[in-house]
Amino acid sequence: MVFIEMDDGRALTTAAAKGNTTEVQRILEERRVHPDTLNQFGRTALQVMMMGNSKIARLLLENGAQPNIQDRHGIAPVHDAARTGFLDTLEVLVEHGASVNIPDQSGALPIHIAIREGHRDVVEFLAPRSDLKHTNISGQTAMDVAQASRVPDMIDLLFAYIHC
Repeated sequence: MVFIEMDDGRALTTAAAKGNTTEVQRILEERRVHPDTLNQFGRTALQVMMMGNSKIARLLLENGAQPNIQDRHGIAPVHDAARTGFLDTLEVLVEHGASVNIPDQSGALPIHIAIREGHRDVVEFLAPRSDLKHTNISGQTAMDVAQASRVPDMIDLLFAYIHC
């Protein structure tokens, strides 16, 4: 039984990682695999999915995937979407209950990561939803991260939300 589950988890995560929506749907429906079934590396389809494919995110979440699942480093799908700059996927995750205030192992929120990566549209989406006073383990708030990254656009954007 464990081997079958691992094979199912491997098939589902492989399809999700490749961005193959049709195969993900087939595995979920025909094989009746739960979307949080782990692969051989202990990761779910939502954790390894092609972040640029919001259809896969929606399909997995609508079939019961846990939006706030974290890996051993505390990284949740919202962190990955913020890091890679896929706003459409981030919106789907949040729509299905993903927290934008979930810290990773270093205490970074998704907004800290999006600022560092320079994803303005993601920062605009996250800013009104994020705890902008939250500090990472280095004691940095979102504004501190923006100032350290020296991206004036990010500083101005955050300043508007902090002083609303």
